[in-house]
Amino acid sequence: MEGMIFSVVRNSFVDGPGIRTTVFFKGCNLRCRWCHNPESQSPAPQMLYNRRRCTGCGECRAVCPNSMEKCTLCGACVAACPNGARRICGQKISDDELLKQVIKDRVFYETSGGGVTASGGECMLQIDFLAEFLQKCRKAGISTAVDTAGKVPWFYFERILPVTDLFLYDIKAFTENLHREGTMAPNRLILDNLRRLSDDCDKEVRIRIPVIGGYNDSEEELMRIRSFLETTRFRTVDLLCYNDMSGGKYEEAGITYTAFKKPTPEEMASYRELFCFS
Repeated sequence: MEGMIFSVVRNSFVDGPGIRTTVFFKGCNLRCRWCHNPESQSPAPQMLYNRRRCTGCGECRAVCPNSMEKCTLCGACVAACPNGARRICGQKISDDELLKQVIKDRVFYETSGGGVTASGGECMLQIDFLAEFLQKCRKAGISTAVDTAGKVPWFYFERILPVTDLFLYDIKAFTENLHREGTMAPNRLILDNLRRLSDDCDKEVRIRIPVIGGYNDSEEELMRIRSFLETTRFRTVDLLCYNDMSGGKYEEAGITYTAFKKPTPEEMASYRELFCFS
């Protein structure tokens, strides 16, 4: 079985416990205005163009069979560019080939308590491929984690519950209008799925909240999220501070970038205090 991914990052320390390999799946059903991986949004391969690296030499146009007007992602311009200004984002890969890549680091997983994390985009949109890949990781003795925003049918969760050790579950906002404003989507399904994870199964879940200045960083909104979490069994919360380092990626993907305010270290410390459950 094949899936569409856009990156495999080894030696990660931020996507679950221990040393991990994070597999980034392509395609997402949210459009978060602060997204750090805008190249993940489209489910299809795409050409990324970094104009800062382009010197205008014309090598790409000289080799393009379509005069650059109707790109077929043949890759000729990528190979011809002397400065790496162009690259194709997204590739099909089989679950067996992906397993071969991640299993190379099994010794690091075993010594650190790490494993493999499926991320994105939204990895659960490719549920058939994800389930097969996680199953093969489990058979190989590799611990598995799924980083998700949870906006999928519940039976998708049921497909992977037996082969997932940890869920990293994103909460962007509790107030529905605010969630729509920031992600272009409602959040009822997201919250309902989190409740079911709490009530219907015993899987470990870590809540991840991106703290976006001027969007969801008011004490009122953060307290609404906390109050909701108090109705679940989940008490492990990671607050992720917004940063503006992804602006260049938006330009490469041809997407308009909106900058937000980065919370200060002092503000982040005060926000973390709000999620110190007694």
